[in-house]
Amino acid sequence: QVQLVESGGGLVQAGGSLRLSCAASGRTISSLPMGWFRQAPGKDREFIAVITVAGTITHYADSVKDRFTVSRDNAKNTLYLQMNSVKSEDTAVYYCAARARSDVAVPTFLRHYDYWGQGTQVTVSS
Repeated sequence: QVQLVESGGGLVQAGGSLRLSCAASGRTISSLPMGWFRQAPGKDREFIAVITVAGTITHYADSVKDRFTVSRDNAKNTLYLQMNSVKSEDTAVYYCAARARSDVAVPTFLRHYDYWGQGTQVTVSS
């Protein structure tokens, strides 16, 4: 089992930056693909970023490409999401997720993930 806890959310002005963290416990995440998703009010949870086991490959949703950066520190068992140039449409609850196996190198669908955090709220003011 893997427990995931997100932090770093809050209120930020449009154009600003925010860094989210996802601390894992229960087992090491070094062998697990990790991802970030978000869910805005009244909308489905959507994929925004994924990082492979070694951190050598990342993939982003078009809506956040070139603004958000996903990274991982396996020694700290932590996943990060650096959010720059945020927009009002980035307002959502952000979730980190882990896949229990590394058989899918770049998982981008909700069904690919086995473990989820409780989410952290990000609100962008215009």
